[in-house]
Amino acid sequence: MRATSRPLTVVALLLGLFLAAMEMTVVSTAMPTAVGDLGGIHLYAWAFASYMLAATVTVPVYGKLADLRGRKPVMMVGIALFLGGSFACGQAGSMEQLIAFRTVQGLGAGAIQPMALTIVGDLFDVHERARMQGIFASVWGIAGLVGPLLGGAIVHWLSWRWVFYVNVPAGLGCAAVLAVAYHERPERHEHKLDVAGAILLTASVVLLLAAARSRVAALFALPAAAVAVALFLRVERRAREPLLPPDLFAQRVMAVASVSGALVGAAFISTVTYVPLYVQSVLGGTPAEAGAAIAPMAVGWPVASTLAGRLLHRLGYRPLIRGGLSLSALAALLLALLLRPGASLWVPRVLTGLYGLGLGFANTPLVIAVQSSVPWNRRGVATASTMFFRTIGGTLSVGILGGLLAAALAGGQVAPGAVDQLLGPERGLMDPALLRSLAGLLQAGMGRMFWVIAAIAAGGLVASLFFPRLSIAARPLPAAEEDAA
Repeated sequence: MRATSRPLTVVALLLGLFLAAMEMTVVSTAMPTAVGDLGGIHLYAWAFASYMLAATVTVPVYGKLADLRGRKPVMMVGIALFLGGSFACGQAGSMEQLIAFRTVQGLGAGAIQPMALTIVGDLFDVHERARMQGIFASVWGIAGLVGPLLGGAIVHWLSWRWVFYVNVPAGLGCAAVLAVAYHERPERHEHKLDVAGAILLTASVVLLLAAARSRVAALFALPAAAVAVALFLRVERRAREPLLPPDLFAQRVMAVASVSGALVGAAFISTVTYVPLYVQSVLGGTPAEAGAAIAPMAVGWPVASTLAGRLLHRLGYRPLIRGGLSLSALAALLLALLLRPGASLWVPRVLTGLYGLGLGFANTPLVIAVQSSVPWNRRGVATASTMFFRTIGGTLSVGILGGLLAAALAGGQVAPGAVDQLLGPERGLMDPALLRSLAGLLQAGMGRMFWVIAAIAAGGLVASLFFPRLSIAARPLPAAEEDAA
């Protein structure tokens, strides 16, 4: 078997991870314009929720498949799904089609991130791995900064459809380099996929999202969701290799980190999703200005994460976690108070930057605390579970807030198509009185949404108050790590 070229493989993995990381912020910037073109503002949230749901629930399934069939084929399938979904999104003729194709994109994204990090773990020993993980972690900060600005520029100079098309050549290049440079000899292991758990978890989240659409839907969806959750918990207790091992969450560190992570993810992803919509629809900003409104968050997060890593040994876990979540809760509260019609565009820029700083200070100690609280052979599943709850929190929050927005628009007795015009080129041709009326309707609905986001952020802070006191004394290396060293 030919030898793997580690430098070329790393370049390909970085490119693939960059595409998946940038997708969220790029689409957040472009989506208001897409709604102006396609219509369907009442379905706005589903374009995000469908992607995140598909990416989240498939992560553990892809992980098990990688152990069965090897990393390379799973990564290639993920890239193919992501690129196929991207091209189809660019061709979408309606919001319903866009949501369906975003789901396909999410199915691919669910493979790209975990496979990239797994391949790095296979290629590098324990000493090199720490340095490489730092490089790969920086991709998220760079993607978060570049994504909104790039999305705004693409929408301005080309079309919102090119936000999806640009993924295709970069993704093909990633796949081509991996095909040539990366070679593996898969180790065969006996694993049993928790298919029933994945199906029930997906059903639970979909039913909860459906319940947010209307009161009538909630009457049927909420009881069905409760049944699905109960069945999921029962399956997980009996599964040989559950998606979410129940015994992990008996530990206080894992339980608090999961609850805090779900609330933090809910507030963060909702802010990234709805601030650009507010800037473009209510404040009348351009797509580039909508992207610039959330770009400071992506700068503050990695800066604060780096500082938190240096301060952790001096201050400990709890001061950084509580201090960071206090900062993000304050930023969310100020967004709810100050984001008003006629507000300066510097209001969301400054406050999302403050928000990012808070999340960065809290996230690093949370992840390290989780990894330090479990044995070496369970760090992977513990870390993945924490990430899972953060993404699920965001998925549910975006969907439920989208239901609130749709209800506000319906209550205003204004056709959704009329509101869609606020996001398209027709805005400049609208009657000023109608423009003010529609903007006021959106402001009323989204104003309530930002108060809900502030309450969610405050909930994350309250949950962190239950975080246990942990020492940061050096722990002895397990035998597996000592051998590797």
